[in-house]
Amino acid sequence: MATFLHKIGGVAFKRRWLVVLLWALVLGAVGVGAANSSGPTSSSITLPGTEAQRAFDLLGEKFPAANADGATARVVLRAPDGEKISDPENKAALEAALADVKGSSSQVGKVSDPFASKALSADDTTAYAQVTYTAKDADLTDGDHAGLDKALESGRDQGLTVEASGNALAAPEESHTAEAIGFALAAVILLITFGSLIAAGLPLLTALVGVGVSMFAITALSGPLDLNSNASALATMLGIAVGIDYALFIVSRYRSERADGYDAREAAARANGTAGSAVVFAGLTVVIALAGLAVVNLPILTAMGLAASGAVVIAVLVAITLIPALLGFAGERVRGKAREKTAPDTEKRKPGLGQRWISYVVRKPTRMLLLAVVALGVVALPATQLELGLPDDGSKTSSSTQRKAYDMLSQSFGPGFNGPLTVTVDDKDPGVARRSAEGASKSLAALPDVAAVTPAVFNEAGDTAIITVTPKSAPGSDETKNLVADIREVADDLHSDTGARSLVTGTTALNIDISDKFSAAIVPYLALVVGLAILVLILVFRSILVPIKAALGFLLSVLASLGALVAVFQWGWLKDLIGLEQTGPIMSLMPVILVGIVFGLAMDYQVFLVTRMREAYIHGDDARTAIETGFKHSATVVTAAALIMISVFAGFVGSHDAMIKSLGFGLAIAVAFDAFIVRMTLVPAALALLGKRAWSLPAWIDRILPNVDIEGEKLARHTPAAATTDRELSFAGSADDSR
Repeated sequence: MATFLHKIGGVAFKRRWLVVLLWALVLGAVGVGAANSSGPTSSSITLPGTEAQRAFDLLGEKFPAANADGATARVVLRAPDGEKISDPENKAALEAALADVKGSSSQVGKVSDPFASKALSADDTTAYAQVTYTAKDADLTDGDHAGLDKALESGRDQGLTVEASGNALAAPEESHTAEAIGFALAAVILLITFGSLIAAGLPLLTALVGVGVSMFAITALSGPLDLNSNASALATMLGIAVGIDYALFIVSRYRSERADGYDAREAAARANGTAGSAVVFAGLTVVIALAGLAVVNLPILTAMGLAASGAVVIAVLVAITLIPALLGFAGERVRGKAREKTAPDTEKRKPGLGQRWISYVVRKPTRMLLLAVVALGVVALPATQLELGLPDDGSKTSSSTQRKAYDMLSQSFGPGFNGPLTVTVDDKDPGVARRSAEGASKSLAALPDVAAVTPAVFNEAGDTAIITVTPKSAPGSDETKNLVADIREVADDLHSDTGARSLVTGTTALNIDISDKFSAAIVPYLALVVGLAILVLILVFRSILVPIKAALGFLLSVLASLGALVAVFQWGWLKDLIGLEQTGPIMSLMPVILVGIVFGLAMDYQVFLVTRMREAYIHGDDARTAIETGFKHSATVVTAAALIMISVFAGFVGSHDAMIKSLGFGLAIAVAFDAFIVRMTLVPAALALLGKRAWSLPAWIDRILPNVDIEGEKLARHTPAAATTDRELSFAGSADDSR
């Protein structure tokens, strides 16, 4: 591997104009594809194989009109304090407001009459109207959204409290300020690390190229592949983070090779052969973890995982081809202050913080190992209280009209009104279906926690009925979850008695089904991802204990990050610090996404840090000295890489999307735990305790494993051109630039 990437680095350095041109063509081609994309991405979530999804699919098949995919809105109107909504003046104001809603857009198909449909609260203070559009929510224009907002405002001007919810409302505009701040912080960290504007700019430039290619490609494929709208956000998040980090490792190694006396082209080639090999295998572990999300068999997760995997693959390709090419253009400017330092000066310098830290860790390995495990264990404790749920209007910010409408409906119609359960009853024989539906309605009405049961509504064929059950309790409460279980017991009894099938769907039913699905999938997912990654790490490190230790460290990191998520997003600790207005259950998709991404990133730091330790061991250092030597050479750049990732991920905490906000926080805190506590404390301490056993491999495994030479052992035998003076290098760089 090292030799192959050495050749690629040398060719890219020499043919730099061609490499830059090829990447420009790729960027332009996918940009054209994105411009001609078939349309916006989907935001729907499907749960194949679950009862809730089967019920939803049945409704789409048997009640196509009721399941039309046009946009919808629910307008909630409340009379002034002490008045009734049916008072003549308020009724006139309500009718005028709904008339304005009807005329707000040519896409509005129907607006229901609250008085005719009896959509009035028991105290006669609040009413609601259903608004249906003839166009999908994605096809509504800014004018349609503005018209609806203006109509709502007209009702408020007449003294009513008017709020609305539904997918017909405009999504809140996402501010990219926080992301820009994260990118700016990354630039500052790079500048401090390298002491050169050129060296700091290269990782940023290549990250932008990689993310640009990824985003254009995802946009171009969003229509044909029906990619979820969250796929691009996750791909952007990871693309920027790993793109900067991968380039950082190669540029840092290039500067080190130049300091050792190699000419510019050979230094670029050797950096690509050594650090580039680590980048390839680190990227491979991330891709395995992300692509493995397909094991859960949830389309939204599969789409997000594959899109993010593609972004990581592009980041790797950019790092091992475009970085060497750009190093050819940069010449001596990429070295910055490092050019003025000599080896003797470096040796005379006092040990830095990193060197003092690793010396202490290897002197007291047992103490540091226990301290790291206990610290992460304490942070992980809140994870035992993890509650999962799907976001609804109740999880939106308190200032949003959707949240206000949610609260008004809950207050006036009961907590369960916002989470009705839909029960279907079907049979090939319409007579059986009708009798079964009547029996089911009676059984459902007798259940505890049921506020209301609507009469069964049949389709034209008469073989399928819909019964709507309104719980007394809120959608995410334990009482409603117990009600879903009770309804499913009624369905089982009904099937035993009549043979008719009965299914239940709704927000709470979806939450239960998705939690069950994740619970069933998490073990095989971890087994697949961790198993494949351990095999890759055995190949990289030619050791059994090092990969197993890496996987155990990952488990501590991910549990601690889940604990922090629960403490902040569920319990509300320090929520004001990150601008979190509403606490609640953690998004159901979050744990498995976090596990996948954190595992991939954890293996990144494992590869980058421990590779230099193994490299020192392979080249003759004893086990303890190899730990200190490898740490000294890699700790600074790994620290910079971790701080960059933390900055980029933390930038997404400013998102309005609850899932992206929590994912950004979870990833930022997980990187901090994994890089600084696990990889820089626990891992060196464990290696110190294991000694040379850490690098041992059974002979029979050693014989069958291919030698990927990630440490560049073969390159050590490669004889480069003799080192030249700075003046000769400067002349050579100028000559290269003129070609």
